[in-house]
Amino acid sequence: MKVCIIGTGYVGLVTGACLAENGNDVWCVDIDQAKIAGLKEGRVPIYEPGLEDMVKRNLTENRLRFTTDMKEGLDPSLFVFIAVGTPPMEDGSADLGHVYEAASQIGSLMDGNKIVVAKSTIPVGTTERIRGIITERLAERGRRGVEFDVAFCPEFLKEGAAVEDCLRPDRIIIGTGNERTAELLRELFSPFVMKENRFYTMSIPSAEMTKYASNAMLATRISFMNELSRLCEKVGADVGQVRVGMGTDSRIGSSFLYAGLGYGGSCFPKDVRALINCASSKKVDLSILRAVEEANRTQRQFFLDKMIGHFGEELSGRTFALWGLSFKPHTDDLREAPSLTISDALLSRGAALRVFDPVAMEKARTILPDDGSVTFCSDAYEALEGANALVLVTEWPQFRRPDWDKIRDLMKPAAAVFDGRNQLSPAHVRALGFSYYGIGRG
Repeated sequence: MKVCIIGTGYVGLVTGACLAENGNDVWCVDIDQAKIAGLKEGRVPIYEPGLEDMVKRNLTENRLRFTTDMKEGLDPSLFVFIAVGTPPMEDGSADLGHVYEAASQIGSLMDGNKIVVAKSTIPVGTTERIRGIITERLAERGRRGVEFDVAFCPEFLKEGAAVEDCLRPDRIIIGTGNERTAELLRELFSPFVMKENRFYTMSIPSAEMTKYASNAMLATRISFMNELSRLCEKVGADVGQVRVGMGTDSRIGSSFLYAGLGYGGSCFPKDVRALINCASSKKVDLSILRAVEEANRTQRQFFLDKMIGHFGEELSGRTFALWGLSFKPHTDDLREAPSLTISDALLSRGAALRVFDPVAMEKARTILPDDGSVTFCSDAYEALEGANALVLVTEWPQFRRPDWDKIRDLMKPAAAVFDGRNQLSPAHVRALGFSYYGIGRG
């Protein structure tokens, strides 16, 4: 099948590469000329395990193409996916400008029958607005006879596991009222679910709401456990043990029950705010989600208060080593990352930082100050040289079993360890002479 993907961010690029991997001819379209030039040479602008190899392989085999010319991708394709960004505006609502511009261009350029599929995360009602815009553009061109349909197919890709999630999804949701459209989309995605039928067809508004509701539920579980961790510390309980006790209940399950520094990234913060804003516009108060957002903000201050409680408000002359900068492991994404909140707070109090992340250093250099207050290190141990504290921010696997004798030699005497992801053994770390602070560990 022939597919046009509009947008080459996480969703568009992963979706396009995975569709090409399964034998489809795919054109990925973007207005960013520099990005497209790089992609044509196999340079992937994001870190995602397995993605670069897949892009290069399908480029070589001529199934995957990159272009800034939408008509080049639009003309041969039956399926046209809109996978552009929907960033949050100041009031929390989703900025749909790129979505509507893509729809307008489709209507202005299409000459044959198309199935337009919204893949971007969009509020309820947006898919029908896309249909309206395309209809208007076709009418302006005198092409009312061109047949098309518009569907919504939400993405459920986790950064750091996006390729795996795309190739082997938990479910594929198709929002459409047209059975023929549903059949064609099932055919397109059938290689991804050959072992088990995981297609769910529903109304477009239900599909649009499902995407937001899914992310909001996961964010709620994270914030609930983070709030619970604060109580655990007061009563002497261990939130990790509580998680096991809860997670073995089949009604609850164990996923997204880890206490830490709160959620970040490109999806959860944006989608929670957008859902709150959508509800507000309909005079519905989502009080639970407002509390979720507040709990997420508070959790980072809760962690910072541990450092301030140990060292005091004035941190001049203190050096903090940060292990991990990306908002989660296996990605270089720093959007809404806890590391940025922590860095800002420490630097504002006069601290010096030594930082390391396995893949996010290049992006971090464009965000963190370039005034000498931050030292960008080549490995985790270099970051510890002369540090008063180790702050574990992102739970990269390589941080779980460090060489503690080496750490003790590199850091200053009476150093402290602040474990923002509960990856380390409190008893072991304390036995080595460090002060240890975790999250909700009694």
